[in-house]
Amino acid sequence: MEQLQNIFDRFSNIIGKISATLMILLLINVFYDVIARYFFKSSSIALQELEWHLFASMFLLGIAYTLKEEGHVRVDIFYEKLSEKNRAWVNSLGCIFFLLPFCALIIWYGYDFTLEAYHLGEVSGDPGGLSHRWLIKAMIPLSALTLILSGLGMLVKNLRCIVAVTH
Repeated sequence: MEQLQNIFDRFSNIIGKISATLMILLLINVFYDVIARYFFKSSSIALQELEWHLFASMFLLGIAYTLKEEGHVRVDIFYEKLSEKNRAWVNSLGCIFFLLPFCALIIWYGYDFTLEAYHLGEVSGDPGGLSHRWLIKAMIPLSALTLILSGLGMLVKNLRCIVAVTH
């Protein structure tokens, strides 16, 4: 089970690096856009749209890495007082009954959402905006998939904790 957890953790780490890279690209894009706008009186709708595409992608992919690092906000009124084994139970049950089904719904509906944008050839409504709107829409089900894989890693980690404490 440890090898399986390591595989999921490595995947989540790669997703975290991709998200960090998207943040750097976003910073470069914003910096360039600001310099072009204020010093050269030049502006690009495509670059402005790219900003929110990069931000959305960074955020959506970063969710999976944040789950792996246990960085999401919790209401720790009861959780912090639980034993390690009981925390593992709470995390496992939360993953099985909430996280995985919710992600499956996002993938189910997000796939159709993306496919419709692809078939319609959806583009930006602004002149000079980005084409291929389906690419950013595809980030929604893709992020749910990465969250499932990260959640499975968390589940394996917690099951190992439950089994280790039991034996």
